[in-house]
Amino acid sequence: MEYFLQQLINGLTLGSIYALVAIGYTMVYGIIGMINFAHGDIFMVGGFLALIAFLGLLAIGVTAVPLALFLVLIVAMLLTALYGWTVERIAYRPLRGSFRLAPLISAIGMSIFLQNYVQIAQGARVKSLPPLVTGAHVLMDSGKFVVQLTNIQIVIIVTTTVLMLLFSWMVSSTRLGRDMRACEQDLKMAALVGVNTDRTISLTFVIGAALAAVAGIMYLLYYGAIDFFVGFVAGVKAFTAAVLGGIGSLPGAMLGGLMIGLIETFWSAYFSSEYKDVAAFSILILVLIFMPTGILGRPEVEKV
Repeated sequence: MEYFLQQLINGLTLGSIYALVAIGYTMVYGIIGMINFAHGDIFMVGGFLALIAFLGLLAIGVTAVPLALFLVLIVAMLLTALYGWTVERIAYRPLRGSFRLAPLISAIGMSIFLQNYVQIAQGARVKSLPPLVTGAHVLMDSGKFVVQLTNIQIVIIVTTTVLMLLFSWMVSSTRLGRDMRACEQDLKMAALVGVNTDRTISLTFVIGAALAAVAGIMYLLYYGAIDFFVGFVAGVKAFTAAVLGGIGSLPGAMLGGLMIGLIETFWSAYFSSEYKDVAAFSILILVLIFMPTGILGRPEVEKV
């Protein structure tokens, strides 16, 4: 029981990171009906920007961990949001009226560009960061196995929960959220009734990139290392989570992220970790066979 509880905590922590990235995928798909395959690399860029910010603050003598975390969070979110805005302006907006395959190819090209850009700028080696958030709380101690909840796990889970609640409130109760829901239902009709669709789509990319930056910071703090290729792996997992939960559904992205994190963690704990990705994709296939739109997804209604 103790071992199961520990893996549950680990799975929720990993799933929280995936969920933040998955929200970006499902937001863009919900509004313009296209997959932003560069979003995983935006997550990676956010992690590198956080690493640079941490090292910069340490160099100038900022050693208070709460202050450093707050400053890094603000800097990484702002700069990564700028990358998200740039991706929308370069890879999507000029091709919005083109055939559907063109933006997809453009997004893949942007993903490859960001990978190589970071590889050239930061090098191909894995970059590490000393542990900043240390300490743990013992939840159970059977004498044979100790169940611990570390402070960094608390930070990740609490931060993710707060951001998801804040974002859900924004989508349901603010003017921007109403504009986003209007664009999701019918982009042309939203423009006809006065919604600035270009601005709404750009802000959607910006918000998704900012959430990906938070996920990048959490990943860096949790694992203590990052490299230029991590965005591809995490992006595929987060995209899988978005599809599993129901692409286009915000609660579905959150649920899918948590499920992928739990599946990977429990499979690694009780079976071979080499096949954890096979397990996650197998569950995805089974779900899509019986629920083609995902767990919380809605079937598309053809507009006539």
